[in-house]
Amino acid sequence: MDADFAKKRVVLVTGASRGIGRAIAKQFAEKGAHVIVHYNKNKAEAEKTLAELPGDSHYLAQADLADSDSVQKMVNKAIHNMGRVDVLVNNAGVFVEHSLAKTDFADWERIWKETIYTNLIGPANLTFFIAKHMINTSGGRIINISSRGAFRGEPDATAYGASKAGLNSMSQSMAQALAPYKIFVYTVAPGFVETDMVQDLLDGPKGDEIRNQSPLKRAAQPEEIAGLVEYLASDAAEYLTGSIVDINGASYLRN
Repeated sequence: MDADFAKKRVVLVTGASRGIGRAIAKQFAEKGAHVIVHYNKNKAEAEKTLAELPGDSHYLAQADLADSDSVQKMVNKAIHNMGRVDVLVNNAGVFVEHSLAKTDFADWERIWKETIYTNLIGPANLTFFIAKHMINTSGGRIINISSRGAFRGEPDATAYGASKAGLNSMSQSMAQALAPYKIFVYTVAPGFVETDMVQDLLDGPKGDEIRNQSPLKRAAQPEEIAGLVEYLASDAAEYLTGSIVDINGASYLRN
């Protein structure tokens, strides 16, 4: 490993094949970091993210976050190939609507299991493996991407709201547990972000209603979330450990 490589941070971003994850990966790469681009199924889009990153020595990593063996294998391979991980961004997640009145029990149970395993247990397991590694190195940063829905409730996606509320609590617990090892943990809670995941909603009949939830009359841009995440990974944000940072254009305050 050359001296220049050793000076640069290594950042693992989950769900980096599109949207917020892609923007976060690009933000860190533009700042000179080496980025581990995680994906589950969409390898083509993950490769597109990788191709768009400035700099070199980036790495593509596949894992099903709902499968603990898959997560552990990804971590072992990533550390073997990159030498270490300095920053973990738990961004990957799923959002599946399942209105109680319109969902049968078989789908209800399936959606709850998929959502909790992907959005909460997966990040918890990944945090475990990465934090164990960070304890044996020189500390690090863990940044979890939550949601405004953790506070407001998600009546048509209850599993999603519950998973993000659990992620908030896990982050606060980990911030306390890991601080003695110089591992600092943060949570970012966006509202609507203009990504392909919600573009149909923003372009549809409810688009104006969604934008008007914020006094800024718009949704966030992925780059705005990425800028905040990159700041939280910096030395300047150390004393913010344990914080949940709202980034929703004041829409939470109005509701």
